[in-house]
Amino acid sequence: MDVGRILQAAEAAAPVDAIEQAARELGRAFDAVSVSFLIADLSGRALVRMAHVPLERGPVAGRTSLAAGERREEEESATVLPFDGGPAEQAIRTQTLQVLPPSGTGEGLHPGLWRVLAPVTERGESIGLLELHLPERPDRDELAQIGQMAHALAFVVIANRRHTDLYEWGQRTRSFSLSAEIQQRLLPHARTCEAAAFTLAGWLEPAATIGGDTFDYSLARDLLHLSLTDAMGHGVDAALTASTCLGSLRGTRRQGGSLVDQVDSANEALVDHGEDTFVTGLVARLDLRTAALHVVNAGHVAPYLLRGADVLTMDLRVDLPLGMFGDTTYGTTTHVLEPGDRLVLITDGMLERNVASVDLPETLRATRALHPREAVRALADAALAAAGNSLEDDATVLCVDWHGRHDEPRRALGGAEPLRASARL
Repeated sequence: MDVGRILQAAEAAAPVDAIEQAARELGRAFDAVSVSFLIADLSGRALVRMAHVPLERGPVAGRTSLAAGERREEEESATVLPFDGGPAEQAIRTQTLQVLPPSGTGEGLHPGLWRVLAPVTERGESIGLLELHLPERPDRDELAQIGQMAHALAFVVIANRRHTDLYEWGQRTRSFSLSAEIQQRLLPHARTCEAAAFTLAGWLEPAATIGGDTFDYSLARDLLHLSLTDAMGHGVDAALTASTCLGSLRGTRRQGGSLVDQVDSANEALVDHGEDTFVTGLVARLDLRTAALHVVNAGHVAPYLLRGADVLTMDLRVDLPLGMFGDTTYGTTTHVLEPGDRLVLITDGMLERNVASVDLPETLRATRALHPREAVRALADAALAAAGNSLEDDATVLCVDWHGRHDEPRRALGGAEPLRASARL
C-alpha cells in the first residue's frame, strides 16, 4: 500500500471530506467491502462514527429516523458508540489491532465479513479507530500494512481538523457553555504524549459550572515543561483568569524565560489585569538529561510521587497563589526522579467534599499499571462516581511516567509504544 496515495487523496479533497477520501483509498487497497473512521469522543469514554448524509431532494424530501446515539446537523451524522469492554475499547486500551471473524449469526451490517479494528494514534495520543470489513482474513503482512495506514491516517486527521469544526462537532456529545469553550481552547491539542524518556497524559473533568482548571505541557530538546493551575471562582470570570495566567506562562516560556521568570510574569499579569482573583498552581520543568524535576508551588495541592509500592506526597516549598501580591517571591524545589517513577499532579477538585469518599492514594496504586492515558480517566471516573456524576469543582489530573531513556530512540509501532500500553480488561 502506497502511503503517498492516501496523502494525495486526502490533500485533493476538502478538509471535511479528507478522511472519507483517504478511507476510500484504504478500502480499495485491501479490497474492503466497507471502511470507516471512528473518532475518539471528547468524553474519553466512547467512539463516534461520523458520516456524510446528503439531504434528500424532491417533493418527498425528508430525513430517515435517527439511530440510537445518533445526532445530525445538516448533512453530517455522528453516532456515539460508548465503550463497553468490547473489541473497540480493547483496541484503544491495548493499542493493538483487533481481528474479528464473521459472526455467522446475521447480526450487524456485515455479518459474513472479517472485521479489523486498527488504532489511529500519534505519539500515544488516541485519535480513534480505523474499521475495515474484509471478505477474507488478512494475513500478517496485510495486518502490518493496515496498522501503518492507520498511523498515517492519524496525521491526516491532525492536519485537516485545523481547518474545520466538523471533527470537533463530532466529538462533542454535550453542548459547551462559553466558559467551557474558553477552557477547552486553553488545553493542549494533544492530551497524551509519548517520548523515549517519559509518557504523559492529562485529563480535565469539568464541573457543572466551569472552575477554571488548566493543564499544559511543552517539550523542548532536553526539557519538559509542565503546569497545572486552578483559577479562583467559576464560570466565565474563572475561565478568563485562567486564560490570563496560562497566556503569561506560555509567553514567557516561549521567550526562553526560566521557571521562576514564568511564574513571576504570571503573577504580575494577574495583579495587573485581575480583580480580586488569584490562581493556585504547580509550574515545573523536568530536565530529561538528569531527571531533575524543578517545581514552583504557588499555593497548590502537593503532587504525588509513586515509587515502587509507595505513594508519597512530594515535599515542596509553598509560596502564595499567583495574583495576590505583586512583590511575592517564588522559589523552586528540586527532586530527582528514578526510572519507573510516576508523578501525579491534581487540582483540589479531586479532593472536594463530595469526592472525599475516594481513597486517592489507594486509587493511585490501583491504577499504577495503566498507561497514563487510561490512568487519568480512571481517576476522573472515580471522582465522578463519588460525586454522583455532578462535580462541584473541576477535577484535573496530569500524570507523567519517567522512563529515563532520553538518549535512546522511542520504540514505537503504529504511533504507540506497545510495552507501555494498558493490559486488556
